[in-house]
Amino acid sequence: MSGRTHVRARPERTCVGCRKRAAKHELLRVVAGEGECVPDPRGTRPGRGAYLHPDPACLDLAVRRRAFPRALRVQGTLDPGALREHVGAGVAPADGQSVR
Repeated sequence: MSGRTHVRARPERTCVGCRKRAAKHELLRVVAGEGECVPDPRGTRPGRGAYLHPDPACLDLAVRRRAFPRALRVQGTLDPGALREHVGAGVAPADGQSVR
């Protein structure tokens, strides 16, 4: 080889709360279900997803900006209750281990 290093591309997503780009594995995927925002830490639930830092500050920004209905393309409002419980519990986005 000519000395070049091979760097693997990592998918990036934008947080709907703070609007900063981050690696996909650092963010929590959120989907709409039954009129509420449902956390999808494994990224396997069907439907359109939005991404959020697992941080209460980013969640508050997203709720205040009404970002979830717009990002998930849903009419009306979505209840962030289940998402607040998930983020407040300090669960990591992909592996389910505690962040604290």
